[in-house]
Amino acid sequence: MSQPVAITDGIYWVGAVDWNIRYFHGPAFSTHRGTTYNAYLIVDDKTALVDTVYEPFKEELIAKLKQIKDPVKLDYLVVNHTESDHAGAFPAIMELCPDAHVLCTQRAFDSLKAHYSHIDFNYTIVKTGTSVSLGKRSLTFIEAPMLHWPDSMFTYVPEEALLLPNDAFGQHIATSVRFDDQVDAGLIMDEAAKYYANILMPFSNLITKKLDEIQKINLAIKTIAPSHGIIWRKDPGRIIEAYARWAEGQGKAKAVIAYDTMWLSTEKMAHALMDGLVAGGCEVKLFKLSVSDRNDVIKEILDARAVLVGSPTINNDILPVVSPLLDDLVGLRPKNKVGLAFGAYGWGGGAQKILEERLKAAKIELIAEPGPTVQWVPRGEDLQRCYELGRKIAARIAD
Repeated sequence: MSQPVAITDGIYWVGAVDWNIRYFHGPAFSTHRGTTYNAYLIVDDKTALVDTVYEPFKEELIAKLKQIKDPVKLDYLVVNHTESDHAGAFPAIMELCPDAHVLCTQRAFDSLKAHYSHIDFNYTIVKTGTSVSLGKRSLTFIEAPMLHWPDSMFTYVPEEALLLPNDAFGQHIATSVRFDDQVDAGLIMDEAAKYYANILMPFSNLITKKLDEIQKINLAIKTIAPSHGIIWRKDPGRIIEAYARWAEGQGKAKAVIAYDTMWLSTEKMAHALMDGLVAGGCEVKLFKLSVSDRNDVIKEILDARAVLVGSPTINNDILPVVSPLLDDLVGLRPKNKVGLAFGAYGWGGGAQKILEERLKAAKIELIAEPGPTVQWVPRGEDLQRCYELGRKIAARIAD
């Protein structure tokens, strides 16, 4: 079991590291590198615990609390967000500290009451600007609805310039250390991008507004301690700048080609498109969907300007393995992307129209409609058309 870690004098990480989890939100999100469930204890004249952990790790949380203060006595339990990975240990902590005051938003209160209506806890509803004194330190709250649930909020400790933003600025990564200056920076940012792309992308407009709000109130931020992954103490500005960029839909001269194939015809078209894009000076990521993780594909789409999706026709439809990516894109609504549908068919078509309809439903602008489609096997002129189309797309998305 990992030990408590001091963030600063009197403030401790008391969460849990989940080395073995490989899927999150059911099968919706792949976590190749595990995750953490971060909770934070603030010991002052009064003591506050900010968030808890996933229920299977409740004993680890309690053991860490006892290492710092035994018997465990909390004046406040702050619930930034009621999803089970952060509030799963809520009843165990309240059983241990039944007199603690629960600080949460109205929507978090509604959720907690629905889950635990049989128990009467001491709830206090907080709003943006509400402040609670702990003694030498205080807690100030910032509502953050839909980042990424309606109940979400941030907790801020102004005396330490410490932001505890729950699911914002996090990553799914299990490490034996807790801080950004102890882990490879590229690895952290890769996981942060995957987290943003697959979870927060639909809320980009709200994120832009929230970042603007934080800037307008001149919130000093020295440390960001999210509820998943590492704590940003060396360079919190790096993740804030990345969120601003991702929320605005900024991309680079990069294309993602996601496809699958039956008898290699669609695959040959995918490679011809890639060759044209590369010849046009574009970075390309190529994914065969039957052997790729779609969450990794979506992460690469985050900073790409072009998304090319290919499928042959089967039963007048697209291949089943292609459909989940399109479903995700419709829900995630990536900003500022151009797209292309392509593929081969045998006796009858149908996939092309479906691909184009789904890309348009995802608000991706089609750069050619209809895109390239081939009956049976692409010939030299078909592949040349794909190559030239790749070059055209590269010119369109060039810096």
